[in-house]
This record gives sequence, C-alpha cells and structure tokens, in this order.
Amino acid sequence: MEIKFDFTSNQIGNIAGLLAWCAIGMLAYRFYKRQPEKSKIWKVIICMLVGLFSFSLNWRLFDTPVKFAIMPLGVWILYFLLKGKEGRWERYRRFAWLGFLANYIFLAGTLLAVPLQHIIYPENELATYISDTEEASIIPIHPSAMNRSLDQKSLRKQLHSMAAKSVQSQQWYYEDDMAREDSTNRPERFPYLLTGTSAKLGSGLKTMIYIEADGKGMLVTTAKKQLYFLSKESLLKGDK
Repeated sequence: MEIKFDFTSNQIGNIAGLLAWCAIGMLAYRFYKRQPEKSKIWKVIICMLVGLFSFSLNWRLFDTPVKFAIMPLGVWILYFLLKGKEGRWERYRRFAWLGFLANYIFLAGTLLAVPLQHIIYPENELATYISDTEEASIIPIHPSAMNRSLDQKSLRKQLHSMAAKSVQSQQWYYEDDMAREDSTNRPERFPYLLTGTSAKLGSGLKTMIYIEADGKGMLVTTAKKQLYFLSKESLLKGDK
C-alpha cells in the first residue's frame, strides 16, 4: 500500500501529495453522487483504504523509492468479504477499485515531482545548499585551524560558479595519513565549519558544510550524500 510520498520534507513533494489526495477525493465524490442508494461515508472510506493494499514492484528513481502496484490485494479481500451479501459488492466495488487506482495517482505525482525537485533544487549547484550568506561565519573544529574568518564577499561572488567535484575520500585519507607521518602536527583537511546559512527555501535539506584549510574547497554533507565544491579564490581571510 502506498499512501504517501517518500520525500525529504519539501514543498514539491507535499504539493504533489496534496494534489493526489484532491484528485482521489474528487473521484470518490463523483462516484458517491452517482449512487442511487447512498452508502455510509465511513464505509466508503474504509473500502478505499482497503483497496489501496496491493502487491507492488519497488525501484528507485533518483534516490526516491517508487512503487508500482500490480495486484489489487485489497480489492480481492473486499470482493470475498462482500460477494455473499446481496448488493454489497456492487455498491462498494467502485470505491474499492478507486483505492487501487490511488496507487497509480500517487505514482503519477511522484514521477512528476521527482524531476521538478531536481530542476528547482539541482544537486550539483552550491546555491541549493546555501541560500543566505548575511549571517554566515565559520568556527574552527580542529586544533590545526588557523586564525581565519569567512570572506562573505568572496562567498557571495562565487556562490553560483563554484564547480562540483567528486569526493576523493580515499585519496584524501592517504594524503592526510602521509602528512601525519611527516609531522608532529595532525592537520585536518576541513578544519572549519560553516554556520549561519540554510538550504534553499522549500528544499527540506539539512546540511553540514565544512571549509577546506586553504579556503578553496567546501564539503557539503547531507543525509544521503557528500558533495565537494571547489572555488577559484579563497573563501577565508585573516592571519595566515
């Protein structure tokens, strides 16, 4: 059974879900108005909810779980329960099938919302993860951090041009490990934490953003992935 979207809380997913429920409600109302003998509303709702149950195939679309209903288990259950009672199945079968159809309405909403999500909130653009720099600042999170501060002007200037690069975790680990062996100091590649910013309005993203020691790299960590952005100019200023 699929009755909600598996999105990170965001406006697009919420709107798509709301539109899907509105479409289902409108169809249910039309079916109800056409009945010569009106059924009890609570029974109609139960039939629709049971009708949602189905055997489904699952796959992922751009990291979003998607279900495709292929067997109307709920409809079959209601048929066997109501077929022995005169007129009951004929009265409620439309609502049972509407419940099953709701799976496809939700699927259509998901298929529409997923590409819109990636168009409005592109994953490879830093502006998706930083929407406001007015209160932006950095705090040192490692003893190797120098006495530096965030250059807000440089960040605003490069916010829409910083290039997304692949996260070279193995290479970084090897380089950092070699640096530790060659020195009594223990350097950290990302010794600063960016604070005072938030992701683009409506994206629902929760992030932790770290700035590289030289001020030219930014590591964005979300619940699902890490992204590395490289700038041409340093994002830091202060004593070196």
